[in-house]
Amino acid sequence: MGLVLVWSAYVAEVYRAGIEAIHPSQEAAARSLGLSRLQSLRYVVLPQAVRRVIPPLLNDFIGLQKDTALLSLLGIVESFRRAQIEAAGAFDFTPYLVTALFFLAITIPLARTVDWLVARDRSRRLAGSRAR
Repeated sequence: MGLVLVWSAYVAEVYRAGIEAIHPSQEAAARSLGLSRLQSLRYVVLPQAVRRVIPPLLNDFIGLQKDTALLSLLGIVESFRRAQIEAAGAFDFTPYLVTALFFLAITIPLARTVDWLVARDRSRRLAGSRAR
């Protein structure tokens, strides 16, 4: 429940910043075409804002995944405490290694996807600014 509350605030802030990043002239142009405030927000501002907030949202998703892994690790430590006591003499750290490998297998591709999306967005913006 705590993760939902904290990360929903982060996501709301990302969307708010994305909407504010759209230049006011975009809404003014939509209004001059006869669109209402709600229509200009829906058809002009939000589509541009959503494209801009995808990389930060993916960063938030990676952060949420890391926080979830941390909390689940704490839960695992508590729930497997008895097994740890019984296996203390064997020095078997295999579960920790498997957890770390799963964590890396999920986190690294997500980070590379974010890097790819940021680079693609940057190249599209540069191509758009050169055409003007």
